[in-house]
Amino acid sequence: MRKKYLSLLPGLLVLLLFPMGPTAQNSKACALQCPPNSSCVNGTTCRCTPGFISVSGEIFTDPLESCYDINECGPPSPVYCGISADCQNLEGGYYCTCSPGYEPVSGATIFRNESENTCRDVDECSSGQHQCHNSTVCVNTVGSYRCHCRQGWEPKPGLWYKQMNTICKEISFPTWTAPSGIKSQALSHFLNRIQDLGRNFSSASVLNTVGDLVQETGDLLETPGDLKTLPFSEQHFVVPNLLFGLENVLRGVSKALPKGSFTFNSSAGIELSLEVQAPSYRNITLIQKQTKMMLTWDAVRDSGDSGLAVVGLLSTPGMDRFLAEAPLVLDAEELTTLHETHRGLLQETSHILLSDVISAFITNKDTENLRSPVTFVFQHSVTPGPREKVHCVYWEHGQNGSGHWDTRGCWVTRTRDNSTTCQCSHLSIFAVLMAHYSVQEEDSALTVITYMGLSLSLLCLLLAALTFLLCKAIQNTSTSLHLQLSLCLFLAHLLFLTAIDRTESKVLCAIIAGALHYLYLASFTWMLLVGLHLFLSARNLTVVNYSGINRFMKKAMFPVGYGVPAVIVAISAASRPHLYGTSTSCWLHSEKGFKWGFLGPVCAIFSVNLAFFLMTLWILKRKLCSLNSEVSTLQNTRMLTFKATAQLFILGCTWFLGILQVGLAARVMAYLFTIINSLQGVFIFLVYCLLSQQVREQYRKWLKRIRKSKAESEKYTLSSRTMSEGCKHSEET
Repeated sequence: MRKKYLSLLPGLLVLLLFPMGPTAQNSKACALQCPPNSSCVNGTTCRCTPGFISVSGEIFTDPLESCYDINECGPPSPVYCGISADCQNLEGGYYCTCSPGYEPVSGATIFRNESENTCRDVDECSSGQHQCHNSTVCVNTVGSYRCHCRQGWEPKPGLWYKQMNTICKEISFPTWTAPSGIKSQALSHFLNRIQDLGRNFSSASVLNTVGDLVQETGDLLETPGDLKTLPFSEQHFVVPNLLFGLENVLRGVSKALPKGSFTFNSSAGIELSLEVQAPSYRNITLIQKQTKMMLTWDAVRDSGDSGLAVVGLLSTPGMDRFLAEAPLVLDAEELTTLHETHRGLLQETSHILLSDVISAFITNKDTENLRSPVTFVFQHSVTPGPREKVHCVYWEHGQNGSGHWDTRGCWVTRTRDNSTTCQCSHLSIFAVLMAHYSVQEEDSALTVITYMGLSLSLLCLLLAALTFLLCKAIQNTSTSLHLQLSLCLFLAHLLFLTAIDRTESKVLCAIIAGALHYLYLASFTWMLLVGLHLFLSARNLTVVNYSGINRFMKKAMFPVGYGVPAVIVAISAASRPHLYGTSTSCWLHSEKGFKWGFLGPVCAIFSVNLAFFLMTLWILKRKLCSLNSEVSTLQNTRMLTFKATAQLFILGCTWFLGILQVGLAARVMAYLFTIINSLQGVFIFLVYCLLSQQVREQYRKWLKRIRKSKAESEKYTLSSRTMSEGCKHSEET
């Protein structure tokens, strides 16, 4: 039995090996287990499936490695599917499809390479595939579409223009707020008319509305009514606000205009030029009768707005009557250059407007720093002279609501006899302004005369003050008046000599100017009191007792002599403190007539003193006719006549010469004013001291005392020396 089974084993082995022969052989050869997405090559090697790759490459031996998908659509060698098509990666492969907004002409939605690409643009607008709001118009673009606002409409706040989700609303009339605190019937009537235009505004009537705005503005400037009677500070506040308000309204309603160029004119000569275009990279030029403006669309376009852009130029010929007298503030660098050129001899300036006042505006409200400067060409009929300089200016709002002309950010590129070209890095209200610089020629002779004359006057005023103070024989009300006059003039001349040119510190210079203002006004006030006292004395010559006059003068002279100038200076300093001190001297600025805070009282005092002089002469003439041969009374009367004449000359005419320094005789008047005015102290000392008999007698007494004292001193010295020599002689003996 055992032998029987053993004889079957070879056959069983043959049966087992026959069907499994090749498989058993491969299993032995691929004993290595390969990862997913790969196949076995032999017992030690695996190969990644097409579309996959391992770290070691397509074939690898490390059983721990993996095969990763190859991104045929990405770097380093992406598959190119052709124009308007996108590559889409798959695990182990890829395919191409048309980009969004395109469709295949062949109808096949996927393809493998560029040669199979049949993609073309889809017109979403005509096919109805767009999602634009009913307030917009669909405009097809290559591969997409945009939703445009209709003409006369604009995107709602917070939404972008020409986007797929744009929602528009009809353009509304901008709000025009009236300037606060201004009472003017003409302005109220104008704003009521503007409100009527706003209530009746529609995008279809935008051309008529813009024309009416220009006409209403022209009518207001042509017949300003009570606007012209407003104070300058209020005019400088209202009128620029009027232009800025008009600019804001025009910027808003002009968006309802179609593409193109528009010009509007009023009967008063106002001219408005508008350019409405889609953004581009070309230059824009707006030309008017007297003005031309050039800029690029790059400066116009708002970064968040790709719709129609508006450029406007508004010329207002009647605006200069309100803004011509507004102050001018020069750029610090330009001011420094002017002073360096004239070496400190530059005096205050006056200016006039050469051109029309214009307002330039664009769609973009942020015009503080434009990408590229705007160029203006202004025509003017006045040719600048040698001491006149042309400035390109713009209107700058002040902190107090008013404003001024400024030059920062604007510069002159070229000026001719009848035109000036300006460039500005911002937009605002512009004009060309010509400033006249009064350059004082340096005259060494006048300087020497001034210093020598004032030095001599200081000495004489000091001697006169000591005389009035120490000479008891002449001490009375008149002497007291002359003493105060001498002290005020002495302090004023001393401060003038030592500090008139201390302009390094503005505060210190303003204080010096205020002190000089007060001291010279006080001097004139004491001159007035001296003239009054002479008149009263002449009128009461027949009265033996002058106690009534003396009591009145003693009570009134100090409050009037020092109080009135203090009130005038206080009012001036409170109203315009910045006008104390100029760039070249510590004196009053001539701007806005500020010097009349000094010249006004001076002229008034001169007129009153002249009246006192004439009345005194009339009284003295009558007195001389009725006098008997009383020598003392006759001498007193003649002395009063002489003093009255000298009073008018010394205390009035000398300063009046300063006002006459104009025209061809200015140089002669300057010399006369300098010589006579610097010698005021000498005249006072001569008239009231040296020509007074009582003072001369007192001087003789003082001289006798000095000589007697000197003689006694010499006698005492000689006696002491004799006694000393006698003692020595006796000792030797």
